[in-house]
Amino acid sequence: MCDRERGWSEVPLVKTWQLIAGSAVAGLALSAAMVATAGPWDSGQRKAERDRAASWSRTGGADHAAGGLPQAAPIAPGVLGGLAPRPNTGAAALAGTLTPLLADPALGTARGASVIDVATGQVLYESGAGDAMTPASTIKIATASAALAALGPEHRIRTTVTAGAGPGEIVLVGGGDPSLTAKKKSPAGSGGSLVALAADTAQALKAAGTDTVTLGYDDSLYTGPVLHPIGRDENIAPVTALTADEGRPDDSTSGPVERSGDPSKDTARSFAALLRDRGIKVGGEPAKAKAPAGAQPLATTLSTPLAGLVERMLTNSDNDIAEALARQTALAAGRPASFEGAEKAVSEKLASLGVDLTGTRFADGSGLNRADRLSTRLLTALLAKAADPRHPELRPVLTGLPVAGFTGTLRARNTGDSPAAGLVRAKTGTLTVANGLAGTVVDPSGRLLAFAFLAANTPDRTAAEKSLDKLAAAVAATP
Repeated sequence: MCDRERGWSEVPLVKTWQLIAGSAVAGLALSAAMVATAGPWDSGQRKAERDRAASWSRTGGADHAAGGLPQAAPIAPGVLGGLAPRPNTGAAALAGTLTPLLADPALGTARGASVIDVATGQVLYESGAGDAMTPASTIKIATASAALAALGPEHRIRTTVTAGAGPGEIVLVGGGDPSLTAKKKSPAGSGGSLVALAADTAQALKAAGTDTVTLGYDDSLYTGPVLHPIGRDENIAPVTALTADEGRPDDSTSGPVERSGDPSKDTARSFAALLRDRGIKVGGEPAKAKAPAGAQPLATTLSTPLAGLVERMLTNSDNDIAEALARQTALAAGRPASFEGAEKAVSEKLASLGVDLTGTRFADGSGLNRADRLSTRLLTALLAKAADPRHPELRPVLTGLPVAGFTGTLRARNTGDSPAAGLVRAKTGTLTVANGLAGTVVDPSGRLLAFAFLAANTPDRTAAEKSLDKLAAAVAATP
């Protein structure tokens, strides 16, 4: 079986994020064309970081002359030097530019704004920055930060098959992998593979002399309601610990589409069909079952590493991944993997990062819940943490942000000759009457800035987005 079909193995990954800890803010102003060509989860930015990390090694290659080891490759001063701390002389200019833009009626009746210099932490602009507002999908920055802090960027989620309680019974056990796919080649990229899992399970069964089984499925890792408080919705599947392809009936990987009403059972049905294709007879319909305590796996498939899940979630504003990551954070904290347990775990983990959580509420991980509350000050603080060399585990929060005019939910925003095109990386937030935008940009003087804008009671989504885009472009263009 080819590697692509087999999916992620259990061979430990090289900890690239550790190697690049000292350059956590480097590369954000790389060519937008490079980003667009390479894609957000293996971008030109990340390649540059790998190259820089490799340049630190003084060994390797064929050059081992008696004169000593080869010298390390030089680091490009033109790229990295611009991100060094500089005096903050642009606060007055930003205030003069942003204040009238914030007065746009398209931004509704309440607005929050925060712009900070990431290198120094100095506040460059604030307006209502401490007010807790409905964040919509910008809350995914908080969800990502909590999950990465709790589990680390290389953590992978397991989906397993174990022997059941009775003879001839096997159980498919969900671990909450949001990248799990039943397709031979997932349109969303690498992740947990039911195809590979079925092949390995069939091989193990045949080796044991078994060719007929009954199949149970165990999705008990998650507790509480499976439906999001908004109810059945095309933007999110029921939240279960065993869901393939996000409950999507087609090859879509993002955006609204009618979802499965019972993702766990549908996933088990797909797995049974894959087993039959490999010569295993599966009797009857899959039924809910509980994997015996301490049962050893017959086969295992692993998710995309957490860093990749975070990047995919942020780029496409993926609600299913967001809710899965919130529950994984709850599990890491020893709390129930439910909406309530995730709310407490995310809040506790963010508090451990030392950020101000005044007025916040994390009623869900995706931002679909209007009960969510956070401030623009918190958003910029989390972005600054992600850029801090002392928190390399949070780096994917930055690398996953959509690029204005090129990728994800910003592909069609701030395009063309906008000063933000290719430079602004930001998470969008869109609900009826609530909009937001939060991200980073390197300004004309070379400073890495974090910004966040939230608006409430907005009368028109399109007009609000245009107004937010003007604010981001102004941050990008103001020296």
